[in-house]
Amino acid sequence: MFSKRKITTFTKGCSDKVRRLGEYLRDADAVIVGAGAGLSASAGFTYTGERFERYFHDFAGKYHFRDMYSGGFYPYDTPGEFWAFWSRYIYSNRYMDAPKPVYNKLYDLVKDKDYFVLTTNVDHCFQKAGFDKRRLFYTQGDYGLFQCSVPCHQKTYDNEAVVREMVRAQGYVAGGDGGLIVPDGGIPGMTVPGELVPHCPVCGAPMSMNLRADGTFVQDEGWYAASGRYSDFIRRHRRDKVLFLELGVGGNTPGIIKYPFWRMTAENPKAVYACINDGEAVCPGEIEGQSVCIDGDIGEALLQLIR
Repeated sequence: MFSKRKITTFTKGCSDKVRRLGEYLRDADAVIVGAGAGLSASAGFTYTGERFERYFHDFAGKYHFRDMYSGGFYPYDTPGEFWAFWSRYIYSNRYMDAPKPVYNKLYDLVKDKDYFVLTTNVDHCFQKAGFDKRRLFYTQGDYGLFQCSVPCHQKTYDNEAVVREMVRAQGYVAGGDGGLIVPDGGIPGMTVPGELVPHCPVCGAPMSMNLRADGTFVQDEGWYAASGRYSDFIRRHRRDKVLFLELGVGGNTPGIIKYPFWRMTAENPKAVYACINDGEAVCPGEIEGQSVCIDGDIGEALLQLIR
């Protein structure tokens, strides 16, 4: 439908675009937020650098990967070591609060509008910031859920209690900022005891994270209910002044948020497509007249909108 050669890019120096976006936001009958990894990165949930070194320096030293994402795919020798890594990964990206209040700023901007959130993020930041869970559709899963790795049945399980136990078993405690520390300068362990390794309560197979990585991803009743609510919201507002607000969506899975937002904007002359992304703020030429794209930090742009 859209010609790649007509895609328009937008550079920084975006105060006028932020002003226009504020006007579109005020005038919108409904706001549909599409959120990708760039939104959480703006909030401080980065998978490299200081956070990675702080919580995974021992794994980095042993296995020589340099980011959390790569470590998630490493073929560890034992289940205990696998879950030592993943319990820290889940804790630091799901049960810790984001370092910066970017999600809170976003909530302040949309809380009085008729809104819905479609996201590929799996870190629960929307609900922590106050978003109504019935207005959220997490398409790709949740770090806070386990599922059968087979899977033998379509059900997910809350993992908070066992993840916290795994982290404690490695010698960690929560620090004053909610992060993990090892008391008295100790050295953290890199394994968890066998009794903490999770297995499916139905078939006994190993549990896995409820993350869409392959064909084993479980779409449970909650997933389908959220999908239905999103579809209903789209149908209800298909002829209204809709602001499609895309935040931090890259090119990994454009068919979930980006391409549908472009298509729905093109189909509705009252709609506006807005994109805030550092280095990837683009739109097709076919909808340029209905679009505002801001190349810059999401948190800073949202702060300007609040002002």
